[in-house]
Amino acid sequence: MVRWLPQSLFGRLVLILLGGLIVAQLLSAAINFAERDRLIFRASGMQSAQRIADIVKLLDSLSPEERQRIAGILSVPPLLVRLASAPADTAEEATAEAGSAHVAMFSAVLRAALGDDRPLRIAQSATPSPAWTPEFARDRHAAMMEGMGGMGGRMAAGMHRYPPEGMFFQTQVRLVDGSWVLFDTLVPQEAASLPWRVLLTLMVLLAAVLLLSLVAVRWVIRPLHVLAAAADELGRDINRPPLPEQGPLEVRRAAHAFNSMQTRLARYIQDRSRILAAMSHDLKTPITRLRLRADLLEDEDLRQRFEKDLLEMEAMVSQTLDFMRGLDSREPMQPIDIMALLESLQADYQEMGRGVSIEGRTSQPVNGAPLLLKRCIANLLDNAILYGKFAHIRVEEGVAELIVLIRDEGPGLPEAELENVFDPFYRLESSRSRETGGTGLGLSIARNIALAHGGELRLRNSPQGGLEAVLRLPRVG
Repeated sequence: MVRWLPQSLFGRLVLILLGGLIVAQLLSAAINFAERDRLIFRASGMQSAQRIADIVKLLDSLSPEERQRIAGILSVPPLLVRLASAPADTAEEATAEAGSAHVAMFSAVLRAALGDDRPLRIAQSATPSPAWTPEFARDRHAAMMEGMGGMGGRMAAGMHRYPPEGMFFQTQVRLVDGSWVLFDTLVPQEAASLPWRVLLTLMVLLAAVLLLSLVAVRWVIRPLHVLAAAADELGRDINRPPLPEQGPLEVRRAAHAFNSMQTRLARYIQDRSRILAAMSHDLKTPITRLRLRADLLEDEDLRQRFEKDLLEMEAMVSQTLDFMRGLDSREPMQPIDIMALLESLQADYQEMGRGVSIEGRTSQPVNGAPLLLKRCIANLLDNAILYGKFAHIRVEEGVAELIVLIRDEGPGLPEAELENVFDPFYRLESSRSRETGGTGLGLSIARNIALAHGGELRLRNSPQGGLEAVLRLPRVG
């Protein structure tokens, strides 16, 4: 169930709002339709009951001969009128629900219209009485169509179908002389038909509320997108412009907290860089003095060991300073032709007698700082040549990124060590001689540069043998 839920906060809020609105509209429509049907039936029943009462009063005042003629004239759908000497025991009456709400309501309205306690019988049925024959419905339909228009014409057209659609009531009322008059009443199906106008109104209301909800959700979620984009950009540029502190109170507080964090981080990195720069400058002076004193040593072997240690100390100081300055580079970003950069490095290494090959091409530039990116790739090449004697470069194009793979011909690394080697000063061996791997900062510097470009650097053991560095860089645009 959870995997079918939208992954974004916007999608989940929209799903909740949409589901709630639809359920609310369906319940509202069901309640409104039920109440509408009850009111329509009440109005239709009152109209039919009043007409029956009027006919009964009219027939009471006529002679038997006149009653028959008037009954024939008044027998017009949806009300059929018949005269009888005694009440009819019909199948409909026998199966009718005499205690149903519709019958009770119709009986109460009819008695109120008659104004007396004369005997009457009311039965409800789902089928018309035998008097409602197809020929009778067709003849009466033709007569009604001639004299009715508009809604009446549509109602008459609905009653032309046989059997007609609707609810049937058979009402029997005793006249003053003891004879009975029978009424077959039809409440047309149109009274309970689907109200398209009401449905259209509900749909318009649903669409309007949904549209406003989407706008409101988007308006509320937008600051989160801005904050996420700012956090992502902060990883590439610690000195990016601060977020505007505007909008609702919660958004202003979040932006203020983010800006304060950025300021503290930038100050911390700057202070650290200044301290290390000062340490580097101060350390160079005693290193230089030690080198001069080492030159005065008469023991040649001892003098060479001193110079070797001093060179390693100087390299550690320089590389440490480069590592600490990695996040505080002021070099401007610009489109870089990565193939030209790789071919330039290949030529430099070949002049030094080191093997570097390039496979694949791309015409898409990457956005970056040229010197920093060159330092990143050079560190990876140095690492490949130092441990694997030869560096194979392969360039691949992704959907929105450029992939540079640098593989050596060495033994590779244990899987547990593929991440550890990115830690500063981490070495797989206990010695720190320059012949076996330098200071242990090259991969750390390379990864910091990759992250500063919005990219990624990781190591893996290649199926072809050796260790492979995978550098991913976002393309321009």
